[in-house]
Amino acid sequence: MIVLEHVNKVYDNGFHALKDINLEFKKGEISVLIGPSGCGKSTTMKLINALNTPSSGKVLIDGKDISKMNPVELRRNIGYVIQSVGLFPHMNISKNAAVVPRLKKWDKERTEQKVNELLDMVGLDHTIYGTRYPSELSGGQQQRVGVVRALAAEPDIILMDEPFSALDPISREQLQDELIRLQQELNKTIIFVTHDMDEAIKIADTIVLMKDGEVVQTGKPDSILRHPANDFVRDFIGSKRLQNENESTYEIPLVDEVMITNPVTAFPSRGLAEAIKMMEMKRVDSLLIVDRNKQLQGAVSIYRVLDQYGEEGKTVADVMHPVRFSVASGSTLPQAIEIMDSHQLSNLPVIDSNNRFLGLITRGSVVKHLAEVYPTIAPPELSGEGE
Repeated sequence: MIVLEHVNKVYDNGFHALKDINLEFKKGEISVLIGPSGCGKSTTMKLINALNTPSSGKVLIDGKDISKMNPVELRRNIGYVIQSVGLFPHMNISKNAAVVPRLKKWDKERTEQKVNELLDMVGLDHTIYGTRYPSELSGGQQQRVGVVRALAAEPDIILMDEPFSALDPISREQLQDELIRLQQELNKTIIFVTHDMDEAIKIADTIVLMKDGEVVQTGKPDSILRHPANDFVRDFIGSKRLQNENESTYEIPLVDEVMITNPVTAFPSRGLAEAIKMMEMKRVDSLLIVDRNKQLQGAVSIYRVLDQYGEEGKTVADVMHPVRFSVASGSTLPQAIEIMDSHQLSNLPVIDSNNRFLGLITRGSVVKHLAEVYPTIAPPELSGEGE
């Protein structure tokens, strides 16, 4: 257990970074420190491994005041993962992961066994990746190595300072899932700093929300979502996530709230090779065709384009098919879902009264909206293939 008692941090220029912080981080939990830039979350976390020292107050680990501990030994027994990873470029991945065990003078066999086990555990086959160098790995793979390095010496405490914030959304989500899975296996005490509320809600056992060097609210994610302490918490969480515990029903959303407003579209004059390239770049298997006035003209699938690809000079206007089903702006989400379900559609265009294309309802956009707005309400089932 980690306890901060009446901790203050005042810098030489007079800036009061932390103001009477009293916190308890429970053993075996992921505690997430979150708040706007400059709120004191990273400063708070760095107190735990003595990278910061309090101006007053105490930091206790298992009842022991860390100010009385050797800071080097303290840090060697606490895993640390940062945004920039900080892998040594001249060392291969196995050696990078083994840095702390070697400093702690583990024997070679024990070190190798632990490093190989952890690399495999995070999805990096040690027989393939162990001899590679950081420059040969993607950003997401490098960050996995950073996690392995933090875990290699078997510390009870892991500190993670915005470790995934520089990654692309797919890699970030994968690593969040990986962290949750690892925690279920290893049961570490993890202090995680982020500025992303979605990330905090996903991974945290306990959220600590900070502002201007003070703790504004702490609690389980569900509790904070249901009972925000004040307007700052309510605004930081975002109105879409908030639950009104007194309501037994929820307001039915309109398609305009749920639709994707920037789906992949093409003009009728696009050539077939251009259409294939657009679908490849955007990772979709169909395009909606709109004219320069945003009038919805039709749709074309990758299969139709490939079937006609040999005929040079053809455009998507020559091979597109009419859009048989759409939904009007201002319709309710259940109306859109009914159309999609009845006709086994993976998506549904939203149009205005002049047939101008406004956006696209997809299964993904429906699920995402319901998960954000109504996390305790199961979304309606949609039959057929996914988006």
